[in-house]
Amino acid sequence: MNAAHAPLPPIEGGKRLLATLAVSLACFMYTLEMAVANLSLPAIAGDLGVSPPQATWVITAYAVTSAIITPLSGWLTARVGQVRLFVYSLLLFALTSLFCALATSLPLLILARCLQGAVVAPLMPVAIALLLQAYPPSQAALAVSISMFTMMFSPVVGPIIGGWITENLSWPWIFYINVPIGVLVAIASWRLFKDRESPRVRQPVDMVGLILLAIWVGALQILLDKGRELGWFESGEILALGVTALMGFCFFLVWEWYEAHPIVELRLFANRNFVVGTATNSLWSFIYLGNILLLPLWLQQSLGYTATWAGLVVAPSGLAAVIMQPVANRLLGVSGIRSLATVGLAMLALAAYLRAGFTSGVAPEHIVPAQICNGIGSTCFSLASSLLLFNGLSQWQIASASGLSSFVRLMATAMGTSFAATIWDSRTYHHRSELAAHVTPYDNAIGQFMNSASALGMDLTGALIAVEHQLTAQAQTLAANDYFWLSSLLFLGIAALIWLARPVAAPPGTPPAVLEH
Repeated sequence: MNAAHAPLPPIEGGKRLLATLAVSLACFMYTLEMAVANLSLPAIAGDLGVSPPQATWVITAYAVTSAIITPLSGWLTARVGQVRLFVYSLLLFALTSLFCALATSLPLLILARCLQGAVVAPLMPVAIALLLQAYPPSQAALAVSISMFTMMFSPVVGPIIGGWITENLSWPWIFYINVPIGVLVAIASWRLFKDRESPRVRQPVDMVGLILLAIWVGALQILLDKGRELGWFESGEILALGVTALMGFCFFLVWEWYEAHPIVELRLFANRNFVVGTATNSLWSFIYLGNILLLPLWLQQSLGYTATWAGLVVAPSGLAAVIMQPVANRLLGVSGIRSLATVGLAMLALAAYLRAGFTSGVAPEHIVPAQICNGIGSTCFSLASSLLLFNGLSQWQIASASGLSSFVRLMATAMGTSFAATIWDSRTYHHRSELAAHVTPYDNAIGQFMNSASALGMDLTGALIAVEHQLTAQAQTLAANDYFWLSSLLFLGIAALIWLARPVAAPPGTPPAVLEH
């Protein structure tokens, strides 16, 4: 390795603290934006005069462009430089947030969200690279823990902030607040990191690879976002998107593998630990995010919780994850990466097992233990799998590796949420059919209920509506239990996969040297 590509020394003293705060705030803004935008969809639909399904394109547009650009993080870093890319991404994020806030129609808002998703996509991969370079190799776990802290803290406070802004101000303010914060963080980051720029490499633009990437990723993301709404592959539109995504993906793989200057560095997958880390992290996201989606939905639709109460019941998971960060960091030096990941997955399996026993009469205090196990498990596994990803890579490969693994995880997350919603719908229909078969005038429980309803002055129509409500709630509960059982088994399956990784040698009490060359 020549001098121009020599590794950078860690940042020392108070400057490291300031650099950590700047990068953490950028990560917080990124994850907070994702958390609060979903909450504002009803307000956006009402204000712009569109239907709720139309308003979901605000989320889809952001997701599509972000998914396309995320795997390009390494290529953009090589062309622009990681510090410049980080600062440009922050400034453009602030600018596009202003465009979103000023949008007066749905098409303008969708266009602004497309731009916002594209410019913010490299932010997280480059932030992780900057943070890892700011710390010595022996403190790599601490650096990863800090980035994870911000990612896990945002979903805890996001619904609270987003709900308050939407109710007390108006939905444009969820975008307005990004403007001053983004500009200030960009200025601070440039002053702190300007002398730590990565080598810039001028190479031809792989236009064919870029076009193929945009085609198959865009088609797949739209398919995942709209599949449930359109009836999946019963819809000709979804079928066409599926064929386009599959063919585009195959052509993309072949082209990028043989291209001299690929837009995405697929050869990172030659690193065994990177493959295992990416695979297990993505499978975890597939299952974990499905659970995150399904639990509050079930609480609100089946048990009648308000959005606020559902958030409060779910919140202990995030709080446990935050509290567990320093503990997991210490455990890592004692147990090692693979053991810590296994412990985390075992806790996640336990949390899913506890949820699988929930009934429609479950009390909030009985939900909390499962959420605490979930938070502990997610922290342990995320820390271990993230360090496994970067083990053995150089400083200048981290942004590329982070972008590529983030892209795979994003796709897995989109698939997982769609899978969870589809399983819940199909199993609800199945259980409802089975339960309805027992709802007859000759059933003792139904007869007693109808007599009690009549004694209370309820007419026949009202009593039948109450029976229908209970039938649906019980079917949804049984369907949720089915998904939680499946999740528990899948988490244990991932725990077996993690042991395919190569053992990481490190001195006792010292996290793996993820920046070794």
